[in-house]
Amino acid sequence: MDQQSNQTNEHASFLTLEQFIIDRQKAFPHSTGAFSRLLRDLSVAAKIISRNIRRAGILDVLGETGTVNVQDEKQKKLDQIAHRELVRALQRGGQCCLIGSEEASDTITMDSDRETPERYAVFFDPLDGSSNTDVNASVGTIFSVYLLPDEWAPDNIVDVSLQRGAEQVAAGYVAYGSSTILVFTTGNGVNGFTLDPSIGEFLLSHPDLRIPDRGTMYSVNEADVGDFAPELRAFLRWVKRKDPDTGRRIRARYIGSFVSDFHRNLLGGGIYMYPSTADHPDGKLRLMYEANPMAFLVEQAGGRATDGHQRILDIEPTSLHQRTPLFIGSRPLVEAAERFLRGEQTHT
Repeated sequence: MDQQSNQTNEHASFLTLEQFIIDRQKAFPHSTGAFSRLLRDLSVAAKIISRNIRRAGILDVLGETGTVNVQDEKQKKLDQIAHRELVRALQRGGQCCLIGSEEASDTITMDSDRETPERYAVFFDPLDGSSNTDVNASVGTIFSVYLLPDEWAPDNIVDVSLQRGAEQVAAGYVAYGSSTILVFTTGNGVNGFTLDPSIGEFLLSHPDLRIPDRGTMYSVNEADVGDFAPELRAFLRWVKRKDPDTGRRIRARYIGSFVSDFHRNLLGGGIYMYPSTADHPDGKLRLMYEANPMAFLVEQAGGRATDGHQRILDIEPTSLHQRTPLFIGSRPLVEAAERFLRGEQTHT
């Protein structure tokens, strides 16, 4: 059997993202073709971003642009490219009426000449962990999709688009690492698709993902431990203790890219923490396009997400770039963190 035949048989055993969307369309919110096309548009942008990242040492896409974004962070060239490609894909597709991006100070409204324009709003972090690109470490894209209420109008579109995370109709991320994997949920479980660059297709590689209850890793920037609340420092001491039955410890693993840390913990079990600190009393992660989509996804995978005191998906947003502390991952570990933060558990 020749190499081409081997590749054909190999691909025949996988379901493409497009076929998965067609097969599952009836389970999607409102079962609309527009929603299916919106997911397709996001996947197309992800392929283009992945191509640029993989050619970063050849193309002039590394380094900074010389400007800062609305977050007062130095903007990387790949931040700008990823933002541009996502906006272009959604504009071409015409399936959404509003975009919110980490790289834009305000929301972006889509022009539509349709009598009944689509009602989807998409929020995204175009390139999470972009400071990692210059050292060839993994990064990611995070996205969130909402359906606007029937009464939306051009003059109130921004206000009605800021909904609780529990109202999301889809959310997911793309991790650009040793391979490019797209993981998403529409409220009916979590599935992961790996990009095969030889055919340019996302193939179903991680069906029905569930986060293990038994966590093996914790992810936090411990350089800031001096700024953590005493209750959180007590939780970290508790996490590091040896299990008396197995003699094993939960190990520290921290990449500095939320997508990468989250993806590892989703597959292996663990907790990711970005608490409030003296420098960031409200936390650092953005509610609308980082915390909410990952919280929706982790709950669909059997995990939990909280700000330390309340469920992330129940927080009422007040602004596009609102920040929040975040504790997310395996349910038992997140619940343990909450007990410590409430002062209900103090022993280490």
